[in-house]
Amino acid sequence: MQNKEQLLQQFSGLIPFVQSITQLDEGKWTTPIEEGKWTTRDVLAHIMLWDNYFLEQAIAKIATHQPVTVQHLDYDEFNRKAVEYAKVTDKQEIIDRTIRCRSEILRLLGQLNDEAFVKEHMDGDGHPFSAYQYLMDFILHDKQHIDQLKAFLGKAG
Repeated sequence: MQNKEQLLQQFSGLIPFVQSITQLDEGKWTTPIEEGKWTTRDVLAHIMLWDNYFLEQAIAKIATHQPVTVQHLDYDEFNRKAVEYAKVTDKQEIIDRTIRCRSEILRLLGQLNDEAFVKEHMDGDGHPFSAYQYLMDFILHDKQHIDQLKAFLGKAG
């Protein structure tokens, strides 16, 4: 089992990646990463909106000793709305909000003691939820998307 500090360090890796693409030109920002796939802006909006959802419905609740209200959502619908949001939102706003949401999650989780970090809470659907498992899942989720973006941006630029 990885410790909290190791997981937080890995989870923080999104921030320097996002900072590294702040000067990305509009063409690379709005071009699909592969045929039929999302654009860079869609991927970042997707990550940021999921971060925001978990921040509000789980992480902030754990940090303030409130019931976790995160629920199983229709992922396809959530992701479709993320893409729509990305189309009407300024690049810098998506970048800034991505960094802000991730930084706040890191700050709140960093304040938890080890017991609170691994404690299982019942979510809004009655399923177990822990900060530890959340990080384990979303570190992999980040890696998948960052690797896709790096591959695209590497061959595009």
